[in-house]
Order: sequence, then structure tokens, then C-alpha cells
Amino acid sequence: MSKPTVMKKAEIKELSTQDLRDRLEQMEKDYRQLVINHSVSPVDNPAKITRDRRDIARVKTELRARELNKQ
Repeated sequence: MSKPTVMKKAEIKELSTQDLRDRLEQMEKDYRQLVINHSVSPVDNPAKITRDRRDIARVKTELRARELNKQ
């Protein structure tokens, strides 16, 4: 069984702002699809929903921090 892929803070900080925005868009799309699929039939690993939601929050936090540092 492979280890879950959780984005580390250091990985997020290395990415450019545009890369973060692109990745955030894709992550949110995947998350919404996962939640829909889970409501229809249970997902193999429901903890993935929580991990994905937290990864999205990490990316949003970094984007917001960069936005505040610009001002």
C-alpha cells in the first residue's frame, strides 16, 4: 500500500504563485468529485477526503500569506 501524498509546507512554499493557483483549482475540482462519489457509494479510504480538504487549506493559507506580504 502506498503512503498518502500530503503536501508539506516546504513543498508549497517552493511553488510559484501561479503554480499554486493552478494546483488549487485542480485540487478543489478533485475534492468536489470525491465528495460526490462518496455520497453515492462509499470511498475506499474516507480519510482521503479530510487529507484533501486540509491540503486545500494549506495552499489557500500560503496564497493568502503571499498576498499580504505584497501589500
